[in-house]
Amino acid sequence: MESLFLIPAVAAVAAYWAGTASAKSGRWPARRLVSFIGGVLALLGTLLEPLAGWAHRDFTALAFSHILAGMVSPLLLVVSRPAALALQTLDPFPARRLRRILEGTPARFLSHPWTATVLVVAGMWAMFHTGLFTAMQDAMPVHWLTTAYLAGTGCLFTAAVLGTAPVRHSFRQRAAALVVAATAHAVLAAGLWFFPPPGVAPAPPGALVLLGLGATVQAVLGLILLQQRQALGRQLPQAHET
Repeated sequence: MESLFLIPAVAAVAAYWAGTASAKSGRWPARRLVSFIGGVLALLGTLLEPLAGWAHRDFTALAFSHILAGMVSPLLLVVSRPAALALQTLDPFPARRLRRILEGTPARFLSHPWTATVLVVAGMWAMFHTGLFTAMQDAMPVHWLTTAYLAGTGCLFTAAVLGTAPVRHSFRQRAAALVVAATAHAVLAAGLWFFPPPGVAPAPPGALVLLGLGATVQAVLGLILLQQRQALGRQLPQAHET
């Protein structure tokens, strides 16, 4: 049944590829297509064997799956700018409908840096400190739903931090949200070393996976944010000169 996830994955890549091939896309960077495919593959890997089955039996695999679905895949997907590509290449009517959705109140609220921060931190806490952990091991559909939540909230958070959400907030607000989320993730991951989920042996290696790989992805996100800041700083003097 897991192989059914190949259908939306292939459809998403095909749609993105078609967008890049459209004359309306202009000179769409090839690296964004590579990034989108990588994001889809990272998410798909958490839903298919062998990682999906391994994550049901091993906490380290579950931790790695969490990083892939909730952090790596969202980062790759967001930097590929699929919404921007869709708005640029769709026909006027569907493009207007998509823009209304993206600029609507629900999307603006969910993609606010602090809303997205609460959603990602709450997701990690619930995954390892509530009955959701056992439910994920007992039922594959729960694993799928949790993965969808991690990927969705991860995309909201990444878009909010990088300023690709419907409303672009200040650099300070976005940077502060990243720092808070990174700190909360590190504290929760470190806490699992001392207080692992039910049925997991003390001092699990998976806690180190969450801590180390999570910090690495968040550092990459921080570097991209700083590069944006530097690029904006270089543009402002040029604007004053002209």
